[in-house]
Amino acid sequence: MTGFAAARDFLLAHRTDHATASAQFRWPVLESFNWALDWFDAVLSREDRPALQITGAGAATLSFAELSARSSRVANGLRAQGVGRGDRILLMLGNVAPLWEVMLAAMKLGAVVVPATTLLTGQDIAERIARAGVRCVVTAAADAAKLPEGVRRIVVGGAPGCIDYAALLDHSAHFTADAPTDPDAPMLLYFTSGTTARPKLVLHSHRSYPVGALSTMYWLGLRPGDLHLNVSSPGWAKHAWSCVFAPWNAGATVFIHNQPRFSAAGLLDAMAEHRVTTLCAPPTVWRMLIQEDLAAWRLSLREVTGAGEPLNPEVIERVRAAWGLTIRDGYGQTETTAQIGNPPGQVVKPGSMGRPLPGYRVRLLDTEGRDADEGAVSLALDPPPAGLMRGYLNDDGSISPITGDTYGTGDVASRDAEGYLTYVGRADDIFKASDYRISPFELESVLIEHPAVAEAAVVPAPDALRLAVPKAFVALVAGAAPTRDTAADIFRHLQARLAPYKRIRRLEFFELPKTISGKIRRVELRRMEEARSERAPDEYRLEDFPEVQG
Repeated sequence: MTGFAAARDFLLAHRTDHATASAQFRWPVLESFNWALDWFDAVLSREDRPALQITGAGAATLSFAELSARSSRVANGLRAQGVGRGDRILLMLGNVAPLWEVMLAAMKLGAVVVPATTLLTGQDIAERIARAGVRCVVTAAADAAKLPEGVRRIVVGGAPGCIDYAALLDHSAHFTADAPTDPDAPMLLYFTSGTTARPKLVLHSHRSYPVGALSTMYWLGLRPGDLHLNVSSPGWAKHAWSCVFAPWNAGATVFIHNQPRFSAAGLLDAMAEHRVTTLCAPPTVWRMLIQEDLAAWRLSLREVTGAGEPLNPEVIERVRAAWGLTIRDGYGQTETTAQIGNPPGQVVKPGSMGRPLPGYRVRLLDTEGRDADEGAVSLALDPPPAGLMRGYLNDDGSISPITGDTYGTGDVASRDAEGYLTYVGRADDIFKASDYRISPFELESVLIEHPAVAEAAVVPAPDALRLAVPKAFVALVAGAAPTRDTAADIFRHLQARLAPYKRIRRLEFFELPKTISGKIRRVELRRMEEARSERAPDEYRLEDFPEVQG
């Protein structure tokens, strides 16, 4: 425990000194560790401050001491229901207090949480239960009807034939673990978002996410006493990153504003009223926020960050102009904590996702496995970073361990002379056109600078002359019409900003396919384009607009 606290204190002390933090930080060596017992209960529960503040639906404020006691009651209640060390709990709740209570309770027990979004269908839930070997499900009354029989069902608010969650809280607030916790024992099983293939099951331990999230805490720039808002849905890894481990590693308060339907103005109102100090949001939310007159809100923000997908430079500039704050981009995966980022106090280069964070050593490898200035983003494994998963869980229950000298993320990046890394794209998404390598993200960044474009995805379209040409599938902002004139104006915008070999030559207005977590499934668009034998009816081509080509 002292090793964890010392590592955490070192990063807080060097929160704006990236050079020192990167050079001298070492992951703590732990023989046994249970973050919920050894950190949250033993240290944070002494703090007479809010641990969790929820406004809107499910409003609640719980201090560290209250949340410690309530999670111990839940742990004892789960134990009474036969849930023990190694058992898997599917946790499918929205942003309500029981979500955090169950997370802490499961850690105390040594049970394994399988986070799930409430957007799952009954079929999705059944598949996750089968693949993850789930024995117990915790959900809300509104979703109870989706649950199959054959598993223990615990429902917040109660439901016929299910255990009422309130009954768990009738148990003692004093919890005693049945044994010390091995830091490498399973703690979390995450399903990936499945942007290119069937979702994988990512196995994390009591070391990888709680200890590994020290890098995330450092990137976010959190301090003790902060009121931290992370816009993220439960069920996905970013929620654990920034709504559980990173803020509570720092001793900050997790702030949640629940809305029946997302409203950028409503979120800004809540941030102003409650004096939120740190904000992390995905690019989709940032793009919605900049549609508002940001300067009209008087906020208490000190740090603003973005993650989930690369952030476009135009968004960064709009926020800086309104608030005088620079959104600091960061990069990581469900399989890891934050690997790369722009921590506080560092120069932010537009378009760059920053430099490796303390505890991570990043290599860029070419197709021959050699270090290069552009290549596959890979993590050095001598030794492995604490924030790296144990491996992928196979359907037969075995674990595919991580072996070799490096772990490959599946992403490609470039590095400049100062060590800043710029995202190029998923290895599967990068393509060649006329023998030039094309990064979809670069072209999409230019597309969304057009005022009519809300979102865009670029994929290769087969072409007899060039083998492939860049094609854009575009979703328009409200009020913009999918007409020839709009297409012409977008082409004109692109012509002025892209080199000839990068120019998008085809455009189609289209509702973009997404994963359940909201990420664009370019693979679907690419397959659709490859399967077409003739031009799409609503497709516009650059050669259709001689007035644009000049």
